[in-house]
Formats: sequence, C-alpha cells, structure tokens
Amino acid sequence: MDKKELKALISLLDDNDESVFEVVNKKLLELGNEVIPELEIAWEQSINEGFQEKVENIIQSIQFQLVKDSLKELVASDDFDLLKGAYWISRYQYPDLDFEKISQKIEVIKKDIWLELNNNLTALEKVKILNHIIYDVHGFSRNSSNFYAPQNSYINYLLDEKKGNAVSLSLLYAIISQQLDLPIYGVNLPKNFVLAYKDEIRTFSTFQENDSDNVLFYINPFNKGAVFGRREIDLFIKQQNLVYSESYFVACNNKSFIIELVNSLIISYEKLGYPDKVQDFHEILNILMS
Repeated sequence: MDKKELKALISLLDDNDESVFEVVNKKLLELGNEVIPELEIAWEQSINEGFQEKVENIIQSIQFQLVKDSLKELVASDDFDLLKGAYWISRYQYPDLDFEKISQKIEVIKKDIWLELNNNLTALEKVKILNHIIYDVHGFSRNSSNFYAPQNSYINYLLDEKKGNAVSLSLLYAIISQQLDLPIYGVNLPKNFVLAYKDEIRTFSTFQENDSDNVLFYINPFNKGAVFGRREIDLFIKQQNLVYSESYFVACNNKSFIIELVNSLIISYEKLGYPDKVQDFHEILNILMS
C-alpha cells in the first residue's frame, strides 16, 4: 500500500460508523509495524482526542503483536538467546528500544572482563573477576528502596540506572557470562533467583537441566555475586518453609529464565494495579511456556 492509500485508510478512523472502524482497524493491524510512522503523523496532525485515542490503541496493538511474534520465533529457534529474550520483554514497555544500543553497553562490560580472563584461572577466580568488573568497576547494585518497581525487570533500565532486582541482575550476569563462554545459568529458586556455575568440562551443546551433580557452586548476583554451596540452598528452603524440590538445585534453560523475568513483572504490575499489563504479560507467558 502506497502512502496516499495508507493516509486515506487512516483518515477513515475518524468515521463514526463502528463497522467502518472495525474494518480499518483490522487492516492496519494486518499491515503491522510499517504503518506506525504514518499513524504517528496522523496523530500529530489531528486535534480530535477520540481519533488520537484510536490511533494510540492501534499503535500499541501493533507493537505488542511484534513483541509476541518475535518471542514466538525465539521459542521456536534451536538456541534461545538470553539477551534477545530480555530485549523483547523490554520492547513491550519501551517500543523504540534499539537492540544494538543494548548490545553495545553489554559489550563494554564484557570486554573489561575478557581482558582479565585467561584459561589458567579456576572457576572461582573467574567469578571473582566478574564480580569486580560488574559491581566495583561498573557499579551495578540492587534496588532495595523500590524493590517492586517494574522498571527493575527491564534490561535497558538496569543498564542505564545500574540498579535492578534479583532476576534482572542475574539476567545481566548470565548474559555476560554466556557470551564469554562461561557455563553460568539461572536456578529457579523461589523468592530468590540465583545462578549455577556448571562444570566447564561439559560444553553448552550437552547442557542438561536436571543435573545438580554437575553444579560446581552457586552465585547470588543480588548480593554482589556472593558464592555459596548446596547447604545454603537447603537452609533457605527450610527458612522459607518450601516443599523440597530437586529443581531448586539445578540450572534451568534460558527460556525458563525469561519466564521467571515475566513472572516478576506480573507481580510488580499486580501490586501497582495495572490489570491490562498483567493480562498482556500472561499472554507473553503462555507463548514462552508453549
């Protein structure tokens, strides 16, 4: 559709006939992301609040559909990339977010760590370097004063403000580690998301979720990368009165990591009273769990 036809189609949103609106709305949604610039121009040129609201709703629907379609592709791929998963979750709230800008910011941190690493270091020594660069050099920390703020879960906000929650800090830690070929994965421990450092003898292609014997130690990114063992998880389970599960000790795959990120956003938006956003993230959750 050329610009002239598209403008004519958008102008029909001003029609009071509901059946006309439904046809136009459906067509614009089918055309997708490419029509957003013209919709934005139409919004700016109009003084009709009703028309502007219709345009805003269509733009939001198109952007949300793009997020869902992109996550479906990621779920269907052979390799679920953690950074891409985090990026598309952030695109829900920040539709103009640039993937390359996110990648570049992570690349700076990764390069600082890479310069300090070598093959002669032990796993603990490598984690010590990760912790120093992430927390001491780049100044990342937990957001304790505004713990349930949804922004804490978005990767772009974390990179800009250097503050996050347990899931987002663990997410950043794991993204950087995996890009450096360090076998660090999420562990879905209720109320306290942590990471597992797996035995480096195994390659990523032989990753197995249900294999706690292959975990060398655990890492808590919410506590500046503190290292601990299985005994501490046992103690935590007892303190929180949780029903024992071996899944609390094993590394989860990257898709499960993003599922936990979405769950944290659902909790945040529920507490703030945003039912529409809660519903949207339940849709995203269904895609990730398919």
